[in-house]
Amino acid sequence: MTPEAAVARLNTVLAHAWMIRTFLKHADEIQGNDAMLEVPRTLYDSIRAVEPAWQRGDLADYLRRLKGKLPKLRRVAEYFAAHFKEFSPHTNFEMAAASLTGVVQQMEEIFAQVDWDAVRALATSRQADPSPPPAEASAPRSRDPLDDLEIPEV
Repeated sequence: MTPEAAVARLNTVLAHAWMIRTFLKHADEIQGNDAMLEVPRTLYDSIRAVEPAWQRGDLADYLRRLKGKLPKLRRVAEYFAAHFKEFSPHTNFEMAAASLTGVVQQMEEIFAQVDWDAVRALATSRQADPSPPPAEASAPRSRDPLDDLEIPEV
């Protein structure tokens, strides 16, 4: 799989992870448990860690950073799947656990298919020519006007 295709697929998978993170962040049932709060925190950290590389259009750095986060993501997904019933047997928690497990599985499958020689070539070419790419090449294809809104954390 080309680096471009992998990043496109991973962005979709990360969108699912963001929704799980948002659900858990606002779930009253887990607010008093530091171990369970580690799940949305790890999701947040992992997703935000690749954002600068995405904005620069640096596919090699994006893939390297996200692959490095995979062990932590796997750990919190396994923890959440094993312990969510201690906090709530509700279907929302069960589906969030299944979804998070699916996110990790999808990431593992994508990383297994990546052409890592192409990724290394991208990284090498970027080191040889460190000039930033043109703005239109590094920006996401479609810009959401809601991205510019200041929304306070609750």
